[in-house]
Amino acid sequence: ELVGEPPMTYLTGWRLALAADRLREGDATLEAIARQVGYGSAFALSSAFKRVYGVSPQEHRGRGV
Repeated sequence: ELVGEPPMTYLTGWRLALAADRLREGDATLEAIARQVGYGSAFALSSAFKRVYGVSPQEHRGRGV
């Protein structure tokens, strides 16, 4: 709670922010990025990403946001 939120919430946010950076910076597959940031599958990453950011990882990559 030192960062003002539960540990799992903080960890999820950190992992998704890292995934967002990797989507913008390179051409790694979604499956590879998912493994790099601790998700078991591209589907799991995609679901969490869309829930938090409101767009799919592919849309995020295409926007260069």
